Amino acid sequence: MPSEADVILPPVRLLVAQAQAPLEGELTIPPSKYHAHRALMLAALADGPSTIVQRTEARHVTFTVQALRALGARIESAGEGWRVMGGGFAPRAEEVSVGSSGTTLYFLLGLAALGDRPVRFVGQRYFRRRPIGPLLRALKRMGVRLEYEGQHLPVTVYPGRPRGGRIRIDGTLSQWISGLLMLAPFAQEPTTIEVRGELNERPYLELTLDMMRAFGLEVSVREDWREFEVAPDQRPRAADMTLPPDIGSAVFGLAAATLHPSKVTFRSPTVIAGHPEASVLDNLMAAGVPMRIAPDHRSISMDHDGTPPEGGPLDCRDIPDMVPILSVLATRARGRSALGHVAHVRLKESDRVASMLQLRKMGAKIEFDGNDMTFEGVDRLHGANLSSFNDHRVLMSLTVAGSIATGVTELSYPHAYRISYPEFLDDMNALGVPAAISGAPAQVPSARPGR
Repeated sequence: MPSEADVILPPVRLLVAQAQAPLEGELTIPPSKYHAHRALMLAALADGPSTIVQRTEARHVTFTVQALRALGARIESAGEGWRVMGGGFAPRAEEVSVGSSGTTLYFLLGLAALGDRPVRFVGQRYFRRRPIGPLLRALKRMGVRLEYEGQHLPVTVYPGRPRGGRIRIDGTLSQWISGLLMLAPFAQEPTTIEVRGELNERPYLELTLDMMRAFGLEVSVREDWREFEVAPDQRPRAADMTLPPDIGSAVFGLAAATLHPSKVTFRSPTVIAGHPEASVLDNLMAAGVPMRIAPDHRSISMDHDGTPPEGGPLDCRDIPDMVPILSVLATRARGRSALGHVAHVRLKESDRVASMLQLRKMGAKIEFDGNDMTFEGVDRLHGANLSSFNDHRVLMSLTVAGSIATGVTELSYPHAYRISYPEFLDDMNALGVPAAISGAPAQVPSARPGR
């Protein structure tokens, strides 16, 4: 008889079946991880204690907390938030892992120079593919001493305040620019950061500047957002803040409710505002998605018959993380849709254009010309065996696609959603989307009976 070691286990998959009944229920929108990353880092460098309310358990934020602690920051859980003692960096370890979080990597590579000993940044194995060459070169021009081979992790950062000066950086990814902006106030001389080429993801830069100013750091920006001036020798001051809701997570439930008959309410303990992806709500309403934002801006409700939204053009230069779920909506939208300026999303956790072209296997009609994705809406999709490429947004978007497809959709790396939205699978099931991880008690999800 074969031994236990000889048994080959089937691959673990997320199995998604078509939802058969109207989606119903209430969901709580989780707090914004974009704000959490920035607030935690600035609070760690501030003089005095800061309180950050509305803690998120997203794994990417957990990577930031763990990396900051390795750099010597004192961060404690405090009720529904964190208490950050401040005081700067005094690294406790020679090696700091950023896991798979691009934000953690891009922001802390420069800030680690403010510590008192060298640290070596590492990450998960596949994370070595993330592009950091432009940022590394910009940091070196700013006076940060780095040691690396190639243009990827591992990277060793040596202590020493940056010099400052005039720095040029490509505008492909806002995180590169934000990483320089957050370091510049600590420089010995004034810093000018000039953005070259296309400027993508401006709302994320606006968020970075808003958060820096909340901690008392001064930054001026030219009207076209292509040049930033930062004075030297600044010190952040402690601040207390409450994180707003994460529209980037809420949009998956909103998309599912858009594509099904639904009666769903999305609630937030704080006002739904100040998120870099908030514009997507206006985009969806303009396409005919029947959502209603409450007068107090603390809830979004949907009550409709499942009629697909209208197709149309949408520039995604400023909302790259929305491309996967917008692709799913576009496959079912009435008429022709176009997602413009999506080339830079190929540099995210996966090549998200290639990842979402997998919708063709489900019957979607999509073309990509190198810059824009165009869609012809179809009446139905069918289940397929697809890869999530361990990309949280791809996995969650394809889960929504599976909920409107006949048959069963199988997705690889079924736990990837925990990276940004740990409540995702529970929330989808609560609404009536049949999804389960193979090997769990219910291996094949069963659709909720129709009424």
